[in-house]
Amino acid sequence: MLDIPERHSVGSLIELIYHQFESTSLSYGHGTDNAWDEAVALVLTLTGFADDPASLGLVVSQEQVQSCLSAAAQRTTTRQPLPYILGECRYMGWRFLVKPGVVVPRSPIGYLLQEGLQPWMPKTVLSVLDLCSGSGCLGIIAAHLFPQATVCLVEVDQHAIAVANANIELHGLQDRVSIRRADVTLPLSFETRFDLILTNPPYVDAADMRTLPAEFTAEPDLGLAAGDDGLSVIAPILEQASNWLSEAGLFVGEVGASARALNTRYSSWPLLWLDLPLGGEGVFLLEAAALNSHTAPDSHSALE
Repeated sequence: MLDIPERHSVGSLIELIYHQFESTSLSYGHGTDNAWDEAVALVLTLTGFADDPASLGLVVSQEQVQSCLSAAAQRTTTRQPLPYILGECRYMGWRFLVKPGVVVPRSPIGYLLQEGLQPWMPKTVLSVLDLCSGSGCLGIIAAHLFPQATVCLVEVDQHAIAVANANIELHGLQDRVSIRRADVTLPLSFETRFDLILTNPPYVDAADMRTLPAEFTAEPDLGLAAGDDGLSVIAPILEQASNWLSEAGLFVGEVGASARALNTRYSSWPLLWLDLPLGGEGVFLLEAAALNSHTAPDSHSALE
């Protein structure tokens, strides 16, 4: 049994919650990949202390201690992703609001954008399309990275749209980021073409959906499940993408473990798979010229 002191420093509280997490069969992957980092995220979010070694010795108020211990207990008993319990997360250093029913931000695409995606990125990015935008995180990050660009988010779920709108306001981007409700698996048209298209659609195949840990089954099926082969959403997106991309544009998509299935179905397409040094899998890109040359004449038949 743990000896709980009457007073806690930031460091001792992190240590206590870390041991609680370590003694429970938790799964990670919603912004952290281990018990220590999860404990750090919990304590720093709820206390407001800086993510700095100098914070470790600072005293935490009893009210904050109780708040942190309550959140930790909720994490271990319900196995909900920590961002659902906190109501927010940090993704690439930016704060995003998160609610149950919306997939937690974690796509490696954001980090690739920050690194520049050279030499493929267009010299000028004035318009960005984020398909299956969920919380809006990728489109909002693109708006930060490309300050001259306007960004269009596309999402089908009204609950996710509400969260995305709250994040647009949180980041002060109402003048450059808009959101449209639409189903990307149906024919879709826009008044303009886009220099950069991003998509992190549902891509978990049926077999993997049956074996997901509790933390992932807490997320909405609508944001994860993509049919028997994991391609039921990305396929209609690809089959329409040439209509949306500008002449020198770039398409970046994520399909995770369904990469093999995508390669099999689109074996003649020049899909370029990217290295992901910070983790994740299945991120690819297509330049406009390559996309246009490999779109089949009857590609829209799958949409009918």
